[in-house]
Amino acid sequence: MFDQSAAPLPQTHIEDTPVTDRIETDICIIGAGAGGLSVAAGAAQMGARVVLLEGHKMGGDCLNYGCVPSKALIAAGKQAHAMGAGQSLGVAPVMAQVDYGTAKDHVAQAIATIAPHDSQERFEGFGIKVIREYGRFISKTEVQAGDTVITARRFVIATGSGPFVPPIPGLDTVPHYTNETIFDLRTQPTHLIIIGGGVIGMEMAQAHIRLGCRVTVLEGELALGREDPEMAGLVLDTLRAEGVEIVEGAQVAAVSGSEGDIRISTEDGRSFEGSHLLVAVGRKVHIDKLDLGKAGIAHDRAVKVDDRLRSVTNKRVFAIGDAAGGPQFTHVAGYHAGVVVRSAVLGMGWAKASTDHLPYATFTDPEMAQVGLTEAQARKKYGKRLDVVRARFDDLDRAVTDGKTRGLVKVMVVKGRPVGASIVGPQAGELIAMWSMAIANKMKMSAISATVLPYPTLMDVNKRAASAYFSPKLFENPTVKRVVGLVQRWLP
Repeated sequence: MFDQSAAPLPQTHIEDTPVTDRIETDICIIGAGAGGLSVAAGAAQMGARVVLLEGHKMGGDCLNYGCVPSKALIAAGKQAHAMGAGQSLGVAPVMAQVDYGTAKDHVAQAIATIAPHDSQERFEGFGIKVIREYGRFISKTEVQAGDTVITARRFVIATGSGPFVPPIPGLDTVPHYTNETIFDLRTQPTHLIIIGGGVIGMEMAQAHIRLGCRVTVLEGELALGREDPEMAGLVLDTLRAEGVEIVEGAQVAAVSGSEGDIRISTEDGRSFEGSHLLVAVGRKVHIDKLDLGKAGIAHDRAVKVDDRLRSVTNKRVFAIGDAAGGPQFTHVAGYHAGVVVRSAVLGMGWAKASTDHLPYATFTDPEMAQVGLTEAQARKKYGKRLDVVRARFDDLDRAVTDGKTRGLVKVMVVKGRPVGASIVGPQAGELIAMWSMAIANKMKMSAISATVLPYPTLMDVNKRAASAYFSPKLFENPTVKRVVGLVQRWLP
């Protein structure tokens, strides 16, 4: 697969580096998470020579510490919650008997079931050279991984990110968890304190309260502060109603104690005590160990790239996913992978990345999803040209029959085209797909309203939002009424 007789690329001398093997290839990918694996599979199956480097776990953060384990734990919490939430449907509530360790077994089983799809063996089956070592640049055209130096025509940095642990006084000596370690905890916390009221913090808060833990969330500013305030409010109200204590404006000043006896003080003098501590304040991109300077790769918190996802200072190098500094979601890394494959493998120099059509979801209950501009962003950009239309779940037949009527769809429209959509409600993460498709393909609201859907389904809430856009134009327009009157008089 790797033709050592191929025309050599420029190499530099490596001082004091034990090298026993050299490989020349077309594409070298650093990181075997969702994005890196997608590039590797696509490039190899199209005929490119590919080397894939991974120093930790195949599948990266999403499989091992993020999307998969968190959604598995959320599912366990949802099942426990359902046992006590059926009274309105005529089902007597019962107290769920939660085995926290068994719930974690379900998490582990979910990872194990999906892992073969991301395994070294599967990708070697594509003809990819997989090296289980961390990679670091040693020149503009070379990366070293263990005792191997790889010279490549193109490099793809797909190293992802990990939890950011802030320099809070005392935190370095107090046992605490992050998303990389919380799923290994098998002893049920009696009182879990979460520092950080973002997406990860809120998903874990609801999962744990439903599994029988007491939960306190400490947020220095506003919980879910990056989301549309109206939509975030619906989620936060639900979490508070379920018993999650959400404390906003609580900037943590110091941490002390030991596992089972955690003590936290905030800058405004308040104090909190719990049994376990989860830190969920943000993410840090994994680029520190790449020696980017040796390859002339400009960076700040992430690699600086152009709209083709190519390094602005080393045209041989691309970055995708979190490493490119954009939205930190698995599906964004997958989307970036497609852009890079078209550009670096097929030579489609016009392939560019955009963010306008990229959705994301928060898997609380109710779920919250967003694509494109929020209402505030759209008003700032478009002003009076903007129309905002809404549809509520409590007016939706399927939501009524399911007893899940808490929710709202809000769509931002300019000249008949959606530029953003926000959804809170059951299966919001699924429902946002229609608006993502519409924005990606520059569809008009008429395309949504013309779609015929099976009855009754939750998807009809999107069509109702589209109808809400057209209703005033049809039913409240004097000109339309005059035209209809004339037509009716002249029809035979």
